[in-house]
Amino acid sequence: MVTDDSTPSQAAKQAPSIQRRGRKFDQVLEGASKLFMSQGFEATSVDDIAREASVSKATIYSYFPDKRLMFSEVVRTECQRQTEAAGEPVAPGSPPEKALYQIARQIMGTYISEVSQQMFRICVAEAARFPELGKLFYESGPLSVRAEVLAYLQEAQAAGQFTIGDLELAAEQFVELCKADLLLRAVFLHERDFSEEEQDRVARAAVGMFLARHRPNAAL
Repeated sequence: MVTDDSTPSQAAKQAPSIQRRGRKFDQVLEGASKLFMSQGFEATSVDDIAREASVSKATIYSYFPDKRLMFSEVVRTECQRQTEAAGEPVAPGSPPEKALYQIARQIMGTYISEVSQQMFRICVAEAARFPELGKLFYESGPLSVRAEVLAYLQEAQAAGQFTIGDLELAAEQFVELCKADLLLRAVFLHERDFSEEEQDRVARAAVGMFLARHRPNAAL
């Protein structure tokens, strides 16, 4: 049995895959998610999770021989939930103004959600000791968001709606425009209730700046 202190390499050798199935697996994941998000990674023990999930430690170890693997699965699952909760995909043929505004609001909703902020703080706190976690969060969260923006821009450019020299950079910049200072205020000031007016103002400004730069014949 691998202990809480096992290294990622040890866990990888002993647990090459996670068996994601069944009611008890869901109980373990939900219990782990609740405690990790409220207490952090280090303060949460396998005993705590077993009590919260109403299962034995043996059951937990049958799914997750290492606590890091369990937390990684929580991060992966929560990022997927955030993606699914973001809203409907952009309708084909939507005008750029409408499409970008919809995407901007989805980006803001993802970044300022309470779950996203909790994961962000935990991953930053654990990144030095658990660099694989930072990589997982980046790939499952920010990189996934950027990939969706990039996919839209590629289609829109192919349809003649944009003239963009570096699509990947443009996708990154649009995501940053949509954050404005909302992300930093959420992280450092623990602000949660951003008004509809403020979110609308940020989204419209992001769309306006992006279109001014990347529409066909736009001035440099």
